[in-house]
Amino acid sequence: MSIELSPELEQLVQSKLTSGRYQTVSDVLTDALGLLEERDLYTVVHRDEIRKRIAQGYESLRAGRGVDGDAVFGRIERELTAMEPSQG
Repeated sequence: MSIELSPELEQLVQSKLTSGRYQTVSDVLTDALGLLEERDLYTVVHRDEIRKRIAQGYESLRAGRGVDGDAVFGRIERELTAMEPSQG
């Protein structure tokens, strides 16, 4: 397989080789593609988890187990105010 890299990517690959961490261009690309695969898997797993939690939240709201937003923000504001240094 033959690939063409932009000058910026060529420079990045070269810097990785110069650092001594990688011995060949293939090593750099193997590591990069492995990380890309990990990121893609992480995204899929977490996206599904977030969707599940959103669905659970909606179900809680429908069942009347919601929390008043104004009360939550009021508590946060009070906590932040308490953390501010006293003027005096």
